[in-house]
Amino acid sequence: MTCITAVRAFLARGLAPLLLGSVLLSGCTAIWELPQPSAAPKTHDVTIYFPSERYPGTAEHIKQAIAAGESNICTIDRDGAEDNRRDSLQGIPTRKKYDRDEWPMAMCREGGAGAHVDYVKSSDNRGAGSWVGNQLEEYPDGTKVKFVIP
Repeated sequence: MTCITAVRAFLARGLAPLLLGSVLLSGCTAIWELPQPSAAPKTHDVTIYFPSERYPGTAEHIKQAIAAGESNICTIDRDGAEDNRRDSLQGIPTRKKYDRDEWPMAMCREGGAGAHVDYVKSSDNRGAGSWVGNQLEEYPDGTKVKFVIP
């Protein structure tokens, strides 16, 4: 166990050339542990946990949309948001004090025509949108974000 720890310490510090000599001088047997490739393909880059208790109407809509077959992964595409919003909301009338909330969101490559749309109280939906925007502002377009809705 001590030998393995020492080997890992050398590798972590980039001292691979000194590794063989150290192993031989210490009396350890060299056993190379190579990282194994993951069996599952990478589906996302970032995970965010949506605050369901703060925005219950929006959270419920997202849960319903995912249960209906929409993805919980959003690929950020800010440039496509305007077109996606237009396409997803086309033909759905507005209501006073409610927003037409779409999932996947307009800012997601997966959004647009065919998105799941529901009416959510404006204050809830706009607060949720602001929260999501703040969480994702540091990530570039193309980042795949997994949404977890408790």
